Amino acid sequence: MTRTHAPLRVLFICAKNRLRSPTAEQLFADWPGVKTASAGVNRDADNPVSPELLEWAELILVMESRHRRKLAEKFRRLLGNKRIHSLNIPDDYAFMEPALVQILQQRVPPYFSR
Repeated sequence: MTRTHAPLRVLFICAKNRLRSPTAEQLFADWPGVKTASAGVNRDADNPVSPELLEWAELILVMESRHRRKLAEKFRRLLGNKRIHSLNIPDDYAFMEPALVQILQQRVPPYFSR
C-alpha cells in the first residue's frame, strides 16, 4: 500500500540519543513520505523517550533488542499495536560515521513500506 496522505512518523531509539538514533533521524529527515524523530531509553539520554513521542510514532525502530526491552518495561501500555523493530546495530559508531550511514541505508527503508 502506498502512502499518499500523511507521512509515516518514524521514531528511532538508542540508549543515550547521541550517536545512532540522531544519525538515523537526520539521515531520513528528508526522505519522501517520512517524518522522523529520535530519543534514548536511558535516564541520561539527550532526548529521553516520552509518552508523547511514543503516541506520535507509527513505527519505532530501536538500535538493539535491549532498547526494545527497556521500552516495554517503561511504556508497555503505550506500545499496544505499535510496529517496533530492532535494527541490530551495536553501539560501535560515531555520529554520522559512514559505516553507520551505510548500515542504516540498507536496513531502514524496507520498514517504510507497509
